[in-house]
Amino acid sequence: MPGETLSVRDMLVHADPVVQGVMVLLFLASLFSWAIIIEKALLLRREASDARLFNRRTAQLGQGLEAVELPGVYRTVVDAGTAEARDGAGAESRADYRERVERAMRAALAQHLDGLSRRVAWLASIGATSPFVGLFGTVWGIMHSFIGIAGSGETTLAVVAPGIAEALFATAMGLVAAIPAVVAYNKISGSLKDAQREALHGIGAVGNHLAKRHFEELEGRGRG
Repeated sequence: MPGETLSVRDMLVHADPVVQGVMVLLFLASLFSWAIIIEKALLLRREASDARLFNRRTAQLGQGLEAVELPGVYRTVVDAGTAEARDGAGAESRADYRERVERAMRAALAQHLDGLSRRVAWLASIGATSPFVGLFGTVWGIMHSFIGIAGSGETTLAVVAPGIAEALFATAMGLVAAIPAVVAYNKISGSLKDAQREALHGIGAVGNHLAKRHFEELEGRGRG
């Protein structure tokens, strides 16, 4: 292609088949990572709002926990705690009772957060491997270009440049796939931890409320 402008399309079409395969693989990895990024951005935006609302609404609880309107999955989380609270475990301390109830709620929360984090690990894998896949395509493409140069005997820049450019394009694609995946993985992980922290505050408030109510009822029966 001497004397012609080298476009992205030319680099894709005229690249070595192995380099083309690497480019296609990286393109698909990039599409997959962006699908995950968009999905998790929408889900975590709502989750962050629900966790903050849950924390606020459980900060000050009266006697009627069932009357509190809880957002999203947090009604299920609290229901797990109230179900555990109804199962007496004999003569246990208030601290043991509260820990048992909160453990049930934390288990329900963990199950929910596990669902939110599904496929997030793919972002870490894409971010870690894409640069090396692109580098493999570059090394292979340069090696193939050098073999062609040796066979033709032509060493001018016009002959060498297209093959080198095609090879380096694979590295660029690897970085294009990797950088958003790494940034998104760190952001999503941070958002999940923030939501978990907010929810755990709310779980602590609910556990304290249920323990207080339970032992007040026991004291009332004892006096009666």
